[in-house]
Amino acid sequence: METFPFSSIPNLPLFFSMFSILYLIARFIVFRSWSPKVRPEASSCFISLFHGTPAVFLATFAIFSDPNRGFSSPNTKTQNLVLDYSIAYFLTDLLHYLVFFPSDILFIAHHLATLFVFVTCRHVVFHGSFAILSLLILAEVTSFCQNVWTLATARRHDNELAAKVYSFLSPYFYAFYSVVRGILGPFFMYQMGVFYMSGRADSVIPRWLWISWMFVVLTAIGVSILWIYNLWVELFKEKKSKLEKEL
Repeated sequence: METFPFSSIPNLPLFFSMFSILYLIARFIVFRSWSPKVRPEASSCFISLFHGTPAVFLATFAIFSDPNRGFSSPNTKTQNLVLDYSIAYFLTDLLHYLVFFPSDILFIAHHLATLFVFVTCRHVVFHGSFAILSLLILAEVTSFCQNVWTLATARRHDNELAAKVYSFLSPYFYAFYSVVRGILGPFFMYQMGVFYMSGRADSVIPRWLWISWMFVVLTAIGVSILWIYNLWVELFKEKKSKLEKEL
């Protein structure tokens, strides 16, 4: 029986190589004509496009293919594969920030905290992937819109199409993001917290670890809500300024 050529390569190095190659393709081919100031950010968005939406579908499949899914259930092979996929992406993007934006402490801290959650779930306790992958779905379901919006934002001042995409997409993206991060995310975090505080997972997930997970999730949701709030304020200011000019 013929063996798949990459079957002997561990998932994490394989995925890391894939995202690294995609980043280089974006930087030196896809966005080669873009300004050097925005090319790194655009390249980051490019690999995010190959992670976010695929991760949502992969994580959804991994969760629902496990009949024993629960907040403390053991990880399946499929769930571990999705965790490796996301770990590889965040490692690649973390390197991007360390090289091009070393002063962006917020994003670097976000990536380090996210990697801590994924790595401990995948390689330390081997349980809890249902919770982590569910959070991944909530985090990445808005990814496609966010990346398109980010690319349009980067070029809106020197590209008419980008300006139109930014103007059209902004309110819809903000509304979508607000619902996911402001309502669905906190609701799932509440359910997760209630379960872990009951002590039913203490035998497989140490208390210090799930408390760390909850702290990371709470912080991420809080920062996300503050970020989208500021964008709403900026959007209303832009709309108000535009109306005043038309009068």
